[in-house]
Amino acid sequence: MTLEIIETLDIALCRQLRRVVFIEEQGVSEADELDDLDDVALHLLAVLDGLAVGSARLLVQGEVGKIGRVCVLQQARGAGIGAALIHAAVARLRAAPGVKKAKLGAQVHALGFYQALGFEAYGPVYDDAGIEHRDMVLGFGD
Repeated sequence: MTLEIIETLDIALCRQLRRVVFIEEQGVSEADELDDLDDVALHLLAVLDGLAVGSARLLVQGEVGKIGRVCVLQQARGAGIGAALIHAAVARLRAAPGVKKAKLGAQVHALGFYQALGFEAYGPVYDDAGIEHRDMVLGFGD
């Protein structure tokens, strides 16, 4: 098994992965999934044995790097791909000038996953596209 996490300009491929996970699997509406931020974001792609199996989107807003649209295809879950995507996203944000913390909106069922990667939940549970979420943050402290 060879896993690579790469930066990509292939937004269409990332959207295709997100369509499968968010729209088809989780029932998120297309209107909620698609927005105008893809063109200004950095996209990470998880490639397992030559096949794209996951992606994440990074946006820098001042001192905050926002990790979003994290997805892994169902058949590739459980192999550490999601954690590898988050580690790569955090490393990329740490390297960005002026960024002091990473932030994300986690689906409630995934809180433990992100906590194990060092993120801390804060604030109330909220609805995002019909799915309960909670904000999480990881300070860089260096």
